[in-house]
Amino acid sequence: MTQQPPSRPTEPQVDAGRRRLLRAGAAASTLALAAGTSLPAFAAPPAPVVATVHGRVRGLREHGVQVFRGIRYGADTAPVRFRAPLPPAPWRGVQDATAYGAQAPQRSREGMGSEDCLFLNVWTPDTDPRARRPVLFYIHGGGYDAGNGSDPLYDGTRLCTRGDVVVVTVNHRLNAFGYLYLGLLAAGYGSSGNAGQLDLVLALQWVRDNIARFGGDPGNVTVFGQSGGGAKIATLMAMPAARGLFHKAWTMSGQQVTAAGPRAATQRAQLFLRTVGIDPDAGDALARLQALPAQRIVEGTTARDFSRVEDTRLYFGPVMDGEVLPRHPFWPDAPAQSAAIPMVVGNTRDETRAFLGGDPANFELGWEELPARLEKQQYVDIRADLVVAHYRALYPHYTPSEVFFAATTAGRSWRGAVEELEARARQARGAAPTWAYQLDWGSPLDGGKFRAFHTLDIPLVFDNIRQPGSRTGEGAAAQQVAEAMSGALLALARHGDPNHPGLPHWEPYTLPRRQTLLFDVPPSLADDPRGGERAFWQQAPFVQRGTM
Repeated sequence: MTQQPPSRPTEPQVDAGRRRLLRAGAAASTLALAAGTSLPAFAAPPAPVVATVHGRVRGLREHGVQVFRGIRYGADTAPVRFRAPLPPAPWRGVQDATAYGAQAPQRSREGMGSEDCLFLNVWTPDTDPRARRPVLFYIHGGGYDAGNGSDPLYDGTRLCTRGDVVVVTVNHRLNAFGYLYLGLLAAGYGSSGNAGQLDLVLALQWVRDNIARFGGDPGNVTVFGQSGGGAKIATLMAMPAARGLFHKAWTMSGQQVTAAGPRAATQRAQLFLRTVGIDPDAGDALARLQALPAQRIVEGTTARDFSRVEDTRLYFGPVMDGEVLPRHPFWPDAPAQSAAIPMVVGNTRDETRAFLGGDPANFELGWEELPARLEKQQYVDIRADLVVAHYRALYPHYTPSEVFFAATTAGRSWRGAVEELEARARQARGAAPTWAYQLDWGSPLDGGKFRAFHTLDIPLVFDNIRQPGSRTGEGAAAQQVAEAMSGALLALARHGDPNHPGLPHWEPYTLPRRQTLLFDVPPSLADDPRGGERAFWQQAPFVQRGTM
């Protein structure tokens, strides 16, 4: 039986008032009919209009909340390609905020997008500036290459109605437009490797300056993001320009321990320029790059990277440029500027089933072929046969395919989470706590073969298991996990602590215990889950992809 969303509690006095109105309306209808007249239709509530610092915007009323889509927070980036964004020019009149704005240029099924892409979306219970509700600011995934803030899974309605919060999602520059580092190739472009991060700073500044007009509290902003969104949050935590713009953080399967070094980022820029037909050493290289159509720049991002772990396409991501990002985000320690920010760091138990599960052969591996397949897909440089032997000793009941997915998850996706958690745990006394989670509950779809795969926690945290694109199913267990996870996010936003009555007591992550909440049915707290795997992979130094 399909579980329906829990109904909202009704207040007795509201029901009584509604009954009085209905009785009065019925009586008026009877009198009007007797007199041979008709009643005027009840007028629909007017569309909400909010005056931002740049101009007025008109939104919609949907499902009990007020929604504003496609609010411009920055000017068209085409005139400042590869440079810091600019705020929008003020406008007169009222702009419609009823449709999502363009996504950043990228290769996607939704189309290429536009350089005029600095738009955000707001869901709010109402726009009373006195409400001062917690603000949830979501940064989408897709690495640093793709994505947008308008996916149905990011719809903020459920969080608004359940938690009495304001939800914001955002678009920003990606791939070469947001992260092509030209600082060592051209004067005046020192921030180009982090232009996409500066877009997010501008969006957070917009929240600071405007969100009270939408019923939110600019002094209580929680950033949360999945995959690339989580990595962007980790990077923001080390950017001086982002200091004070958010107050809590929740990352999901997305970490940024180290950033690209300027030499590696410059080599990638040179490779990119040659891919689009420009000699990096030519005097007119930058002018020719600026004149390229956006479509050609997107095509240039498909060049094959020189790094072993980037064996498909050119890596783009944040750059430790000495200006916008003066240090690695979480190495050699957690950034001091963010020590006071309560943080949740999470991952899913079976991350790489999302990336590698599309190949049916990976579900039918034998022991003989496993080492070679593992060698091709693991990021950490440890002999594959030793990896297989270790996992067979840890989990003697695992099949070769289960070893493959477990080892690639631990060596690729999970490792960065452990590094960030340990860095936060080592931070000086007086720092805000950090909580760790692992999503163990797996999707029942496709016979359950993908388990707790990368991205599965998105509809659970948004409580959007019935939205298009959700792979959770609509069963009672999915709804139970969604309520536990979204409730934890709402508790963090409101109280600075993710604990709520639907969870066992969630202790902060400390060394050496490494307390981790396992989201499952039911949820449980464990010390150092998968500790044998963690210790094995830590024999090799961790280097974030794209750093070299």
